[in-house]
Amino acid sequence: MKRPAVLALTLTLGAAPLLWPVLAQTSPGQSGSGQATPAQIVPAQVTPAQTVPGPAAAPAAPAQDTPPAEAPPTQTAPADQTAPTPEAAPVATDAPTEHERAGRCVEGSEQSCLALVRQGQDGQERRILVIRTGTSDETGIYTVCGPRDGDPEGTPNIGVFSETGAGGVRVVIDKNVVRVPLAIVTNKPPAEGQEGSDGRVEASAGTARFLDAAPEGSTDRLGACGVEAQPKPAPDTVFVTQGKTSLRGQSLVYDETDGVARIDGPITFTRDNAEQPLSGSSERIEVDVDAERTLLVGKVELRSEGGRVSRAPRVEYDDAANTARLYATGGEAAESTKGTDVLRVTNGYILYNLDSSDVVVISDEGNKISGEFQDGDGAAPTTPPQTVPAQP
Repeated sequence: MKRPAVLALTLTLGAAPLLWPVLAQTSPGQSGSGQATPAQIVPAQVTPAQTVPGPAAAPAAPAQDTPPAEAPPTQTAPADQTAPTPEAAPVATDAPTEHERAGRCVEGSEQSCLALVRQGQDGQERRILVIRTGTSDETGIYTVCGPRDGDPEGTPNIGVFSETGAGGVRVVIDKNVVRVPLAIVTNKPPAEGQEGSDGRVEASAGTARFLDAAPEGSTDRLGACGVEAQPKPAPDTVFVTQGKTSLRGQSLVYDETDGVARIDGPITFTRDNAEQPLSGSSERIEVDVDAERTLLVGKVELRSEGGRVSRAPRVEYDDAANTARLYATGGEAAESTKGTDVLRVTNGYILYNLDSSDVVVISDEGNKISGEFQDGDGAAPTTPPQTVPAQP
């Protein structure tokens, strides 16, 4: 039985649009029959590779910036990745990796990294980094399954990241750092002269492991590659951090067709403020990579510790700017309430200060059309509910 092909991939991120990962040389040469030479892959700075018998897939090496070489698929001994190992020493969940600090996959890092590179409508490149924070075979895997002999031209590579350690697998999208146990990345070979490409990311709870051998007659790309991945989406298993704000959901899907990453809910979130701590919820999160904008979508609610409750169908959320824009859309109003004071808009949006919970109404043309309502002892006097349509 011919062994399935497994390619070790990493990325260098150049200036060309839709960049493609550079192949890292990690194994001995390939025989004329196309059969892979079994080898155990280890980071270059650790020890040379060791030959082991008969596995069907192999973990890929960490990111390298060397040019591609004519390297064969490689294989390594299988490992069961279904449970964490107490002896493993994962990175702290809030400590940025070397890749995150650089904003790209860094050559020579022990932590595996793959980047999708998207050419935005403004001509600028946007990078989505997928990083396995652990380095132990006992807590996770990283491998890339490439096209096999006979696959049509343009068949995509499929990267699998899993990590049961505390740092998990990180997906860095715009201002958001997403932490999950499992991520599967698909992207196609680049066009001639390009070094990378955009693609698709699916992330959730779940596990992945290497199989002793590829199932006979398997038509599943990962199964034929000797890899088993088992996504298990569940509430509160996808952790998103944006500045002071922590959010939770159950699955993430990013696709190159529209450049939007969608995190399914129910979404819950909290923000630690010295002035007005916040909590809230929504049905989902949408991150528009081209516009560099994060939206809370569907029955969005923000609650401040000072007693302000705000609701809207869509909220543009920017932790770094300390603002949320509560939009009235689709016939649904946006409103903000404190006690018996109710501010409601049917057009435009309510500008919400995340630090102080002050609110201001802005028309569609960008004009301020109401005063501010302050929390605390100096709050505005009680008034009847008011509906404020946008004015030109």
